[in-house]
Amino acid sequence: MTSVNTYERDPVNTDGAAERPASERHVPVLLERCIGLLTPGIEAGIAARGRAVVVDCTLGMGGHSEAMLERFPELHLIGLDRDEQAHKLAGARLERFAARTDLVHAVYDEIADVVADLGFDGVDGVLFDLGVSSLQLDERERGFAYSYDAPLDMRMDTSTGPTAADVVNNYSEAELVRIIRTWGEEKFAGRIASAIVAARDAAPLSTTGELVAAIRSVVPAAAARTGGHPAKRTFQALRIEVNEELDVLDRAIPAAMGALNLGGRVVVMSYHSLEDKVTKRHFAAGSRSSAPVGFPVELEEHKAQFKTLTRGTEKPTDREIAENPRAASAKLRAVERILKRS
Repeated sequence: MTSVNTYERDPVNTDGAAERPASERHVPVLLERCIGLLTPGIEAGIAARGRAVVVDCTLGMGGHSEAMLERFPELHLIGLDRDEQAHKLAGARLERFAARTDLVHAVYDEIADVVADLGFDGVDGVLFDLGVSSLQLDERERGFAYSYDAPLDMRMDTSTGPTAADVVNNYSEAELVRIIRTWGEEKFAGRIASAIVAARDAAPLSTTGELVAAIRSVVPAAAARTGGHPAKRTFQALRIEVNEELDVLDRAIPAAMGALNLGGRVVVMSYHSLEDKVTKRHFAAGSRSSAPVGFPVELEEHKAQFKTLTRGTEKPTDREIAENPRAASAKLRAVERILKRS
């Protein structure tokens, strides 16, 4: 876990995309709504301590972080990301704010350790923009996209861990069925797992194109016409498995809530139902009394520590989706700490 403030940009592919500044490559999702939800917590921190601290748990290319740093001169930002390439781009974008930022190479379930290591007692806001980033989708060699051929990688942190190729070539057929059905919510999981095993028996699968071909061979054409690209759900499942996304999120949401100062807020944008279910469960648990049923008096320790700020999930407007099609599936939830941490 290393704290860094600046990076040099370096090209990573031949189409020149990585050489463009992050501000030209990335449109932050629900930017104004996210900042609007975080603002009361930021203002409370400034009023109480002269400075607010916000953690951007999914730094990406730094769009949300840049907007917050521009609007709040008294804000100190901690940016977390496991993707070293994202750190390079975001570091360049945020270089002018170096005195007010700590950019840390870490997975977001490490939030409590990062905050403590940096010497802060608590934070006034936490932002999660979950799922695969625009950067990861756009860089072909990362293997996140099914629309072009690339190595089967899908690691958000390319410095460590198994790749998608390791999963498809080494998992048993039963294990493949489980992850494709569970993480991908794919009704043809059995057929797809069988096709993957048959394909790898002939030769190990090493590219996204080879995996897509195996999937296409068993998914009915009619299903593809109504449900989108036939590989979409399988790729989602593999990405979640490779990066342990839901396990990490299940630890990260309560850790983020636990790090909040009074009046601080956690804002989460998710992009599929599995992420949203984890977020909803933790937010709901923190926003209700823990008093036993029938208990005559609600003691202080039983009171809800948080209040929900969104009614269900909020979604992007048609205009936002037109400006940024990748925002179409975004779902937003937020909570505020209303009792001091014990």
